[in-house]
Amino acid sequence: MISVILLGAGNVATHLYKAFAASNNVTVNQWYNRTLDTIESYKNDVEIINNLSQLTEADVYILAVSDDAISELSSQLPFENRFVVHTSGSVSAYDIDKKNRRGVFYPLQTFSKSTSVNFSEIPICIETLVRTDYSLLKSVAISISDHTKRVNSDQRASLHLAAVFVNNFTNQIYRVAHEITESNGAEFDMLKPLILETAKKVQDISPYKAQTGPAKRNDKKTIKKHLKALDNAHHKANYNLLTESIKKTHGR
Repeated sequence: MISVILLGAGNVATHLYKAFAASNNVTVNQWYNRTLDTIESYKNDVEIINNLSQLTEADVYILAVSDDAISELSSQLPFENRFVVHTSGSVSAYDIDKKNRRGVFYPLQTFSKSTSVNFSEIPICIETLVRTDYSLLKSVAISISDHTKRVNSDQRASLHLAAVFVNNFTNQIYRVAHEITESNGAEFDMLKPLILETAKKVQDISPYKAQTGPAKRNDKKTIKKHLKALDNAHHKANYNLLTESIKKTHGR
């Protein structure tokens, strides 16, 4: 059984705890957070602590905290030469204090505490600075996921940047679409089958081949009508930006 200690109580930490708790190969020895209120509900299932001096020995210490907190928290750990990893997609493994062995355990997914996820379907990107640590971290990953991948820092940074486009930016577009439909008394729910079909389509063909719509076919009349219907200048600017991007991609 691989022993793990979680540090942090945000979305990623919470989902990781639940995944590890359901695993047969990993046990969470302790769960640390500066304030215990956030993880109080788990006190009967795992030892919760708010003092770093209380940390016990474990195979892996997982810093599931904000990017800005990784360096400082790792420097405060009261031990040396143990295996410490963070869960960030954009922070270097070298940001972890060098007094310990360092690595990255990056689940490539969006997490909300109120929304359950199937961790077995989530890709976990693994990076270690010490070669011998890789097999241990991979064992932790495969205990909760069917998709693990060894990546280097550049590859992980590219994946994180791309994830912002496919998730954060796309979700913002959904929000704009929700605003547009609501302003005219239409139902955003009517768009949900289209959203699902769009996501499903790129499972089988490239995004380039999947593209449809007025911008791809250079339907100037429809584009002009859409722009006229947009009262919000910000939405109009975004529509123009994305339309020109599609037209340039498809040679229009």
